[in-house]
Amino acid sequence: MARVAAVVVTFNRRAKLETVLDSLAAQSTPPEWIVVVDNASTDGTGEYLAGEKDRRGLELVSLDTNTGGAGGFSTGMKHAYDLGAEFVWIMDDDCYPGPDALEKLVSGFDSAVGELGGDVPFSCSVVKFIDGSLCEMNNPTPTWDWGRLLVKGQQNVMVRTCSFVSVLIPRWAIEKHGLPYRDYFIWFDDHEYTLRLSAVCPGVQVLDSVVVHDMGDNKGVNFGGITEANAWKFAYGVRNEASYRLHHEGFASYLIFAARVTLLMRRGRVASKLRWRMTKKLLRGITFNPKIERVA
Repeated sequence: MARVAAVVVTFNRRAKLETVLDSLAAQSTPPEWIVVVDNASTDGTGEYLAGEKDRRGLELVSLDTNTGGAGGFSTGMKHAYDLGAEFVWIMDDDCYPGPDALEKLVSGFDSAVGELGGDVPFSCSVVKFIDGSLCEMNNPTPTWDWGRLLVKGQQNVMVRTCSFVSVLIPRWAIEKHGLPYRDYFIWFDDHEYTLRLSAVCPGVQVLDSVVVHDMGDNKGVNFGGITEANAWKFAYGVRNEASYRLHHEGFASYLIFAARVTLLMRRGRVASKLRWRMTKKLLRGITFNPKIERVA
């Protein structure tokens, strides 16, 4: 078994975090390290982790400020890399891996490398919602020839992007491509990073590696569903994707994205003040252009 470091980023989800840690301990092939990045939680998570650190053998990284999922994963992946991990297995604090999720991720990755060569940049799990249905937020983007490995008898399909809810990344990919953009804070950091990794060769979704995502509502991203309650997340997502489309794909891609956001907000009858807020984030994407952070 390869030397794997699981990286869990947490913020104010103490009860769910305990289930995640129990799931990691119950793996058929447990990770060598469990790195927990506490994003300045205020619900007693820090005290809980301090008490569990020695019992569970945790690598605990406690941050002074909340850096969002993007900052937490960037920090945790760097810590895992410095530990000497051959693979980094990243997930949220509400992701519950099945008992053989890691074993299947590693074997699926190895099978894909055997067929596609050493450029395979990641393997990810199938993500279910708590009721057993497909988790709408965490669907990978397939390649046009997604079934190429499936017809070879593998339990793998080829994908270009995936979420940060159970994805296994080899050490060489982090060395070559750097870390996720911590400045994104939240949303679109996983999409951008896995697109970056898969520029030469696609990653794979391993169909017999399964995790459960205990998120609030089983909904995907829909710009027509922006409300006062969720606008803060959409604001980051709009800014981040606008920046990516402009600076990495070009002005035409940026305009298409801006038009789609505007159209969907109008169709969803999003409040005018929220539409204006998102429009300002589209414009912010023009000057917002983070740089890649390298591990060495």
